[in-house]
Amino acid sequence: MENRQKQKWIVPKQHGAWAMLVIPFLLGAYAGGFTWLHLPLFLGWLFLYLATYPLLMSIKSKRKQEYKKSFSFYIAIAAAMLVICLWYAPSLFYFGMAMIPLFLINIYYTKRKQERAFWNDVAAIAAFCIGGLASFYIGRGTLTVQALEIAAFCFLFFLGSTFYVKTMIREKKNPMYKWLSWGYHGLLMIALVVIGYPLLVLAYVPSVVRAVYLYGKSLPIMKIGILEFANAIYFLVAMVVLYS
Repeated sequence: MENRQKQKWIVPKQHGAWAMLVIPFLLGAYAGGFTWLHLPLFLGWLFLYLATYPLLMSIKSKRKQEYKKSFSFYIAIAAAMLVICLWYAPSLFYFGMAMIPLFLINIYYTKRKQERAFWNDVAAIAAFCIGGLASFYIGRGTLTVQALEIAAFCFLFFLGSTFYVKTMIREKKNPMYKWLSWGYHGLLMIALVVIGYPLLVLAYVPSVVRAVYLYGKSLPIMKIGILEFANAIYFLVAMVVLYS
């Protein structure tokens, strides 16, 4: 029984990260145009993400062999898939290079055992959005203003989610985070109108409502996660409908 437990594959526990992994990628693929290369690209992206978790955990844990086994398995699949993509689109290499400084930030906070630090979350969100840019690029063959806007809108959405979740869990007794969250969401709505995207306000309305209405309420972590997942799905659909 003990040996079987040691052979279990390590899966990331940050459930909110799955939406960050998928939504920028899907929006990038939708806007850039779907191609068959999106399949190996997504599989490579998925297993690269899976590989980062045991790699980071091995930095602070004594269970290095267990984490090493999972990392080796995941990174082998990721490499196989990404080699296919690089063969057809060598410029994807630069997207990977852009992620390295962000991953170094993750390593820094992991070594300090501060994985939940705000700037660590920001670095992770930025990396996921670069994945969305790569998805757009593989379909269009170039990056456009539209690609950058989609990545920015995704970044703003998930940054708001970070503020909100902190006010509900780890920083729920910290009034500074309440005002940061409320101020951020309010300014975001105003900024969208000012820069000429008033319709996109609708994509963020549930985020604003839940940030204000649910603050101070005692909700189980599972329920918070389910609501965030539903909000992320709404954002995805709203972006497809409202942004073109």
